[in-house]
Amino acid sequence: MEDPALLATASAGAVGALYVGSNLFNAWTIRQQLNKIPTVGASGIFSSYFGAYRYLRNARDMIQEGYNKYPGTAFKFPMVSKWMIVVSGPQMVEDLRKAPDDQMSMMDAVADLIQIDYTVGPEIHRDPYHVATVRTPLTRNLAARFDDVQDEIAEAFTDHIPPTEEWTSVQALPAVVHIVCRTSNRLFVGLPLCRDPDYRALNEEFTIDVIKGGHIINLFPNFLKPLAGRLFTNVEVKVKRGIKHVGPIIQERLDKEEQYGRDWPGKPNDFISWLLETAQGYQRSIRDMTLRLLSVNFAAIHTSSMTFTQTLFNLAAYPSHIPALREEIEAVIREEGLTKLSLHKMRKLDSFIKESGRCGSTGALIMERKALKDFTFSNGTVIPKGQMVAIASFATHRDEVNYSDPDKFDGFRFADMRESETEGFSKHQMVSLSNNYMVFGVGRHACPGRFFAVNEIKAMLVHVLLNYDVGLENPGVRPPDRWFGTHSAPDPTAKVLFRKRRV
Repeated sequence: MEDPALLATASAGAVGALYVGSNLFNAWTIRQQLNKIPTVGASGIFSSYFGAYRYLRNARDMIQEGYNKYPGTAFKFPMVSKWMIVVSGPQMVEDLRKAPDDQMSMMDAVADLIQIDYTVGPEIHRDPYHVATVRTPLTRNLAARFDDVQDEIAEAFTDHIPPTEEWTSVQALPAVVHIVCRTSNRLFVGLPLCRDPDYRALNEEFTIDVIKGGHIINLFPNFLKPLAGRLFTNVEVKVKRGIKHVGPIIQERLDKEEQYGRDWPGKPNDFISWLLETAQGYQRSIRDMTLRLLSVNFAAIHTSSMTFTQTLFNLAAYPSHIPALREEIEAVIREEGLTKLSLHKMRKLDSFIKESGRCGSTGALIMERKALKDFTFSNGTVIPKGQMVAIASFATHRDEVNYSDPDKFDGFRFADMRESETEGFSKHQMVSLSNNYMVFGVGRHACPGRFFAVNEIKAMLVHVLLNYDVGLENPGVRPPDRWFGTHSAPDPTAKVLFRKRRV
C-alpha cells in the first residue's frame, strides 16, 4: 500500500505546481494583451520602473504625449505598482461611460487610487450607501437651505478674510478650505458645531490625510501596501475624535426617533437626518455615521476648495471680467433677490467658474475604472482584467478640436456658447455633463455632489464680488498649479490681495 504521507506530499506539490503555472500563464497572457497597447515611456519589466519615476514628476506631459501620438485610441504608462491605461476620443469615452459596473468598477478604482481601505475605511468601499444621500436629499434641499448657506458664507468670510480698507494679503487655499468646511457643515451638522474650531480642524486634517496617505501608500509595491497603510494612516484616531463631536448629536436623534417616530417634531433638516432616513442595521451606529460624515466632508472640502481657489486666482489674474460679472449679479438680485434659483440665471458667473475648472482642474485624468474582467472597447482594444483605465481629461480640455484657442483663459467662453446655441441654456452649464468637459466625469457615476458644490462655489463668488476687491501681489501673473503624478492643486502658499470693495 502506498505511503499516505508521500501521496499527500505529492498531491500538494502537484496542486502547487498547477497554481504557480496557472499564475505564470495568466501573467504571461496579461503581458501579451498589454503589449498590444502602445506605451509612453519604457515598457520593459525593469525599465518601466524608471518610467514610473518619470510619472511622479511629469505625468501630465507623459499623458499629453500619448494623447497627441495616439488620438482617439488607448496608450499606457507605468506607475509605481501598476500600469495606467489612458483612453481618449468620443467613442472610447462613450464606451467607458456605458461599461457596466461588473466589468469596469469605479469604486474599485477609487479604492486603489486613494487606498480607501486604509485612508477612509473599508466600510466606505464596501457599502457606499451615503452616496445616494448626497445625490438626492442633499441636492433636493439646496433651495430650502440656501439662506443658511449664504449666512455661513458671510460669517466665515468675515472671520477668515475680514474686509479692510487697505489691501490685505491672504494665503488663498488655506482660507478657502476654512470657509468651505464651515459652509458645508452648516448643511451637514448645523449650528453651532459647524463653527467649532476643533471639529472644523478635524475635517480639514482628515481631507489632507486621505490625499497624502493615498499618495504615500501608492509609492509602495502591492505586497507592502498593507504595511504602509498601517504605518501612514490613522483613521480610527480621527473617527474617535469625530465621535466626541457628533456622537451626542446622533444619539439624541436616535433617542428622539425611538420616542416619537422618524418624523419627530423639530427634526433638523440636515445631513445627519438624511442619513438616518435610509440607514439600516450597523449603518445606524454612531461610529459608522461619524465615518460617513468624515467621508462626505473629505469629498466636499477637497473638490470645492480646489475649484474655488482656482476661480479666485483667475478673478485676481484677469480683473477685466469683474465689471461684467458684477453687473450681471446686481441686475439679477434687483429682479429676484439672491436665491438658489437666481444663481441659476447668472450665466457669466457660471461660465467663469466652469472655465476655471477647464483650465485648472484637479488632475490629468478622470473617470478612473478598474477592469473586473477583460473588457473590449468598440475599436477592438482589450483591457485585461485587473488593469486600471482612465480618460485624459486635462488633454481633452486643452484640445483645439474641442475648444478654440484652448490655452487661453476666457471667462465668458461658455456664456457665449449658451448665447450662440439654441439648446445652450442648459447644455453649457457648469453642472452639465459632456464628453468634452470632464471636471465631474460623465455617466451614472458622475460626481453626485456637483449640484451642491457648484451652488456653494457660486454663492461664495457672488459674496466676493459684491464685498471685496481682489488682486495679486504680482499683477497679471496667475500662481501656477502644483503637480504630483497625475494630480494637481492650487499652490497652497500663493496669496491673493483683498480689500473692502470701493466701487
